Amino acid sequence: MESEHIVKSFDKDLRSLDNSIAEMGGLVEMQLVRTFESLAKRDVDLAYEVVAKDKQIDEMETDIHMCAVRLLGLRQPIASDLREVIAAFQTASELERIGDYARNIAKRTTALIKLPPVGTAAHSIARMGGVVQSMIKGVLDAYQARDTSLADDIRKRDQEVDQLHTSLFRELLTYMMEDPHIITACTHLLFISKNVERMGDHATNIAEHIHMIVFGHDPESERPKEDQSSFTVVEASDGKPV
Repeated sequence: MESEHIVKSFDKDLRSLDNSIAEMGGLVEMQLVRTFESLAKRDVDLAYEVVAKDKQIDEMETDIHMCAVRLLGLRQPIASDLREVIAAFQTASELERIGDYARNIAKRTTALIKLPPVGTAAHSIARMGGVVQSMIKGVLDAYQARDTSLADDIRKRDQEVDQLHTSLFRELLTYMMEDPHIITACTHLLFISKNVERMGDHATNIAEHIHMIVFGHDPESERPKEDQSSFTVVEASDGKPV
């Protein structure tokens, strides 16, 4: 009886961890909605709300980490149970980083609002943001369902985010070449684009944690990457790279 009670108690603890991840993920999703809305509408008050709310995400990560460490110490889980606890610990960290990037974008939005819009950059970032929001929602659903097929789909979608980031990187470099007066705005937009790209990477990390929970090992295929911004060169009107 005592053994059965311990098993039931541990299962309850694992469900509590899952519920905490779901709650934290919901808050992160809401932060993303507000972040991209503040950027699109140039809404400084909403941007400040995002910055202020980030503290709650940090606190939730700490709570999940403490719960996971307590379970490791008291229950000493093995095999799949151990993977469940470690994955919750790691996933909380991934979500916290996504929240940090949302906060960083909101901070840069408060600066961009003071500057004229730059070409179609805001539209490009909105498109990237939409893909990343879809990825994060999907990977949180996959986490709760332990759905590795959905998790694998999320991994593949990261290529799209990388391609959009590379395209926007080139676009912004071209804008800066044509008009040095918009270099400040373009620099903020470059950082924002990279923040969005990194959100996609963290969503992909969560997808791989799901694979580890279910199968006990990382996905066998290499993670597809299409971010070419580090190698991107644009040419001036004389044909020389700048």
